[in-house]
Amino acid sequence: MKRHLISTADLSRDDAILILDTAEEMARVADRPIKKLPTLRGRTVVNLFFEDSTRTRISFEAAAKRLSADVINFSAKGSSVSKGESLKDTALTLQAMGADAVVVRHHASGAPHRLATSGWLNGSVINAGDGTHEHPTQALLDAFTMRRHLAGAADGGPVHHRGPGDGTGRDLDGRRITIVGDVLHSRVARSNVQLLHTLGAQVTLVAPPTLLPIGVGSWPCEVSYDLDAVIPKSDAVMMLRVQRERMNAAFFPTEREYSRRYGLDGLRMARMPEHAIVMHPGPMNRGMEISADVADSHRSTIVEQVANGVSVRMAVMYLLLGGAVLPDTDAPIRNASEESK
Repeated sequence: MKRHLISTADLSRDDAILILDTAEEMARVADRPIKKLPTLRGRTVVNLFFEDSTRTRISFEAAAKRLSADVINFSAKGSSVSKGESLKDTALTLQAMGADAVVVRHHASGAPHRLATSGWLNGSVINAGDGTHEHPTQALLDAFTMRRHLAGAADGGPVHHRGPGDGTGRDLDGRRITIVGDVLHSRVARSNVQLLHTLGAQVTLVAPPTLLPIGVGSWPCEVSYDLDAVIPKSDAVMMLRVQRERMNAAFFPTEREYSRRYGLDGLRMARMPEHAIVMHPGPMNRGMEISADVADSHRSTIVEQVANGVSVRMAVMYLLLGGAVLPDTDAPIRNASEESK
């Protein structure tokens, strides 16, 4: 793997599979009485959040602490940033503090890339979401969740439903993934399209024309405006949040009209294949892009995605900072056992 994780486009198929396989090993740690590994003891991870996101920050913090890293949470609100300090000066301050990794969430697209290529930091930079650009660890945890539920050949053979934790759902080749909703403002959609394409899945975006970005025709996916036509052929349906806070114009007539045409309710879910799963990166607008009964159904992996996020982020930090590809995948678990004695 490279030194930073800025975009899913930077990951080869082998890189992505290495992260997902390592995350399987990390997930087993969560089932043990002692949930910590000594791998990153003495390393410092800084969560540098210029945008609010409790869910993502806590997930990264939990992941770093389970690897025994020291964690510093840096919020732009109430800090020197709110007093006008530049990104460069903030980075130089973190460098002086000895940050080994900086997890960056920023409202400006490209900010993590700037940090990674500027020379201001010697440590690794992990993109936790930048503007409307990318959110690579979200795409990785989504792919991890899909692999645990969907396995089969690209010829459309039988799909076997996998239980969490069995580590057997490996293959996304030929799987049909539908991503629905506000693609225009969604960094999650961009990261998922690229990663799922790399892993061999067939991705279809479904959205109103006004919520598709310019240039989407060059993305490695198909585009549809008819959710009902795509639903019966989908192995996984990922609903995106309508990001009203990023909208400065009327992108659809009314919320009711949007929900009628692009929302996932019980009737639409009933037309999905029996094995198909429902996903959402959260937070949800219940009753708009997804109904409450679908969000809480047995097909929903929304809560599971949150749990899987910790395992995937542990894997990313382990591979970036641990600097090792384990020849023996039980090695970190064995070390944890020794540490607990």
